[in-house]
Formats: sequence, structure tokens, C-alpha cells
Amino acid sequence: MNKMTPAVIAENVSLTLNSRAGPVEILKSVSLTVSPGESVGVVGRSGSGKSSLLSVLAGLEQVTAGHISVLGRNIDAMDEDALAAFRLESVGFIFQAFHLIPTMTALENTALPLELAGAPEAAAQARKMLEDVGLGARLDHYPDQLSGGEQQRVAIGRALVGRPPVLFADEPTGNLDAGAAGIVIDLLFALREKARAALILVTHDPALAARCDRIETMEDGRLVVSPLSAAAE
Repeated sequence: MNKMTPAVIAENVSLTLNSRAGPVEILKSVSLTVSPGESVGVVGRSGSGKSSLLSVLAGLEQVTAGHISVLGRNIDAMDEDALAAFRLESVGFIFQAFHLIPTMTALENTALPLELAGAPEAAAQARKMLEDVGLGARLDHYPDQLSGGEQQRVAIGRALVGRPPVLFADEPTGNLDAGAAGIVIDLLFALREKARAALILVTHDPALAARCDRIETMEDGRLVVSPLSAAAE
């Protein structure tokens, strides 16, 4: 285990959201530490809190209680502008639904985080990344001209083009068929290894989770010890 500053630390994190029926506890005193370069698969039933955990760890959702540190920075103390700048610089996020901008080409979508960060030669770096994910011939295609698997490969390229030290993936193969899912996952793990990024991956697929260094299981808003997570140790 790396003795450097942990990539991600969650300490007694809780998340309560309001609904018409009243407050709903989504996360309940969750604690988790992820080392630099480590990959962690988070599994559990639908509604167990997996995606909510990913959202608070990435700073997309504000915690109700507890603390979250990413790369030694206390993100729950940041305002929205500071959080946005920090995510742009240090975090990659891959969504199940791709979230590509429909009016932008594959190249433009991939270059976007670099351009927002003011990085030099954004287009050239984005082109190289798309070549790395096998889409060098699809640079000028728009999302609706790409298959689901190709769109997710663009999304992976966009998340990794800035070589962020921390990567989050929320059901990255949930909208893909088995063939496309296999290609996407092989690319994700290969590129993550190349970037030496910490990866926290939410999935309902035990086989996918098993590719990670460690498995954590969520149940009713808590991380629990289960036969699946114990078998991965």
C-alpha cells in the first residue's frame, strides 16, 4: 500500500436528501480510504447508495455530515467555484449516460476539459487520446453518429485526457452490450494504469468489480463486509 497521502479519504460521511415524504438518509456514516494508483470496485443492489457515494467523493453532491479529502484537499470546505476548478484539474468522471455535448464533435468533446483549463495544444492532446481509444478515424463525428460503445470511449478519453490523478466511473458499461462493454473496460483499465490514477468504480457487475484491486460492498447506505469483498482480499 502506498505510504503517500491517500488519493481519497471519506470520514463518517452522511447524505440526507429531502423528499415529499420527508428527509431520506442516502449515506450513513461511510468511511473509505483509497491510495494513489489503487482501483476500488463498489458494488451493491440498486438504491444502496453506490452512485451517491461516488457523487459526494467527486464533489458533485454536498455531504450532510462528515469530511471528504481528495489529494489532501478538504473538498467539503470548498465553494462551488473552487470545487469546479479542483475537479477540472485533478478529477476525471465517467458517467453511465456518457454526457457528451451533442453539438460538439468527438475531438471537441475530448478537448473541452483541456480548453477550459487553458492547457496548450488541447486539440493535439485530444487527438492523441482518441487515437489511444481507437477512434482516430472518428474525430469529426458527432455523438449521434457514434455507437454507444464509441460514445463511451470518447467519454473515457475526455475523463483521462488531462491525466487526472483520481478517476471516478459510475456504471461505465451499464448502457452497453457485452461486446462493447468488454472493449470499453479493457481500455479504461489500460489507460488508468498508464496514467497511474486512483480509480473508484461503481458497478452492478461482480466480474467487472473483480478486476479492481479491492471490492467494497454497499448496503442500505453503508459500506459492509460481504463474501464478495472478502473474497477479493
